Amino acid sequence: MGAILSLNNPKASAGKIFEVSHNEANKRQRTLSSFCEENPRLIPSLPDEISIQILARLPRACYLDVRSVSRNWKAALMSAELYKLRKEFGKTEEWLYLLTKTGGDKLLWYALDPLSRKWQRLPLMPNVAMEDGSRRGLSALRRWNVVGSSIKIADAIRGWLGRKDALDQIPFCGCAIAAVDGCLYVLGGFSKASAMSCVWRYNPVSNAWNEVSPMSVGRAYCKTGVLNNKLFVVGGVSRGRGGLTPLQSAEVFDPQTSSWSPVPSMPFSKAQVLPTAFLADLLKPIATGMTSYRGKLYVPQSLYCWPFFVDVGGEVYDPATNTWDEMPTGMGEGWPARQAGTKLSVIVDGDLYALDPSSSLDSAQIKLYDCQDDSWKVVEGDVPIRDFADSESPYLLAGFLGKLHVITKDANHNIAVMQADRPNRLGPFSSTSSTPIGESSEELSQPAVGCEQIIWEVIATRNAGSAELVSCQILDI
Repeated sequence: MGAILSLNNPKASAGKIFEVSHNEANKRQRTLSSFCEENPRLIPSLPDEISIQILARLPRACYLDVRSVSRNWKAALMSAELYKLRKEFGKTEEWLYLLTKTGGDKLLWYALDPLSRKWQRLPLMPNVAMEDGSRRGLSALRRWNVVGSSIKIADAIRGWLGRKDALDQIPFCGCAIAAVDGCLYVLGGFSKASAMSCVWRYNPVSNAWNEVSPMSVGRAYCKTGVLNNKLFVVGGVSRGRGGLTPLQSAEVFDPQTSSWSPVPSMPFSKAQVLPTAFLADLLKPIATGMTSYRGKLYVPQSLYCWPFFVDVGGEVYDPATNTWDEMPTGMGEGWPARQAGTKLSVIVDGDLYALDPSSSLDSAQIKLYDCQDDSWKVVEGDVPIRDFADSESPYLLAGFLGKLHVITKDANHNIAVMQADRPNRLGPFSSTSSTPIGESSEELSQPAVGCEQIIWEVIATRNAGSAELVSCQILDI
């Protein structure tokens, strides 16, 4: 009878069902928790040695979600052992990390994963405050945004020469970006017109920023390069009573010991040929680029007196002898220069490439350095870029997945990542056709149809709005 009455009373029946379901859910939860405590293995019935090998084979794009499975899984995914296994199994993945700056001088990092075909946004860089260019303890820190190129280089030059004190108007600019040992580094820059020595590191394993050992001297607009898994920093400028002063000093960071060591200063030998008074009053020697090539560091240099830049070749650091020597003449004189004399370059499969934007506003040339002839040779004459006059970084270069990439903004102000088929070592591309830069998308575009061989292919785009390009790096983990 009780059963019949319950069936004839829907409310009572529903309440009973809900009560049973709720109790059952609690019971299952307690059982699951008890099971996890009794079975601390990553995967039940499997040894952890096998389980971590399975996790090491998963695509990196899965890791953010997989971490939420359990504390043990999270700990395993953040362990050094897992990433060591990824290298042993040949499962490391190259991701492109892109730094942009919004109209409010806010820096945002994005990572492009070619496997999942999507972008991921990195955590914001730390807010720090600097007083008089030195650390005063965390309690004395005020708000500071680690900013790459928050003012135009031209403004910095004007401030350097006393034409415009832009560094007092915009407090942070000129930090350097680098990647070594699977981490991103942000070095130096200006804060309240003082050059900083602080260094911040982003670890993709923990997905977090932390501060590491500072440089020995505050630098802004310094150049960085990686050699023998160590991070080298050269040149830049500091701020003194007389304004901005160029630096000749260099130092090297060892990520294994998190320590800095001195490197012999750059001689700026060609700059010293000019009369001393003339050099001191009008021309300032600066390092305008840096690349690791054939086991040495190559640093192109310039002299400038606003608004003119004069290339003076460059110098080469040999770690075997711990000495500097003059750069080969053809390399230094022919190295293409970007806005304000900055010289970009990238190594792809051991070859040195640079982009020359001087051909037109909507195209550029790719040049390859021939070390045998000591000359730069054009290997592609029609790179579809849009050189926006008001942008400090209208394009970037990257060596990604064994191919040359150009990152630029299209006509709709979307950031586009263009991939090129690898050219012959010293010959031109086999074709000059290119795919149009498509509409904004969070996923990679499909290859164009109807072309036998596509040279420039837009593999990814992202809605950028008013954001400007600052820098890009590659991490392989």
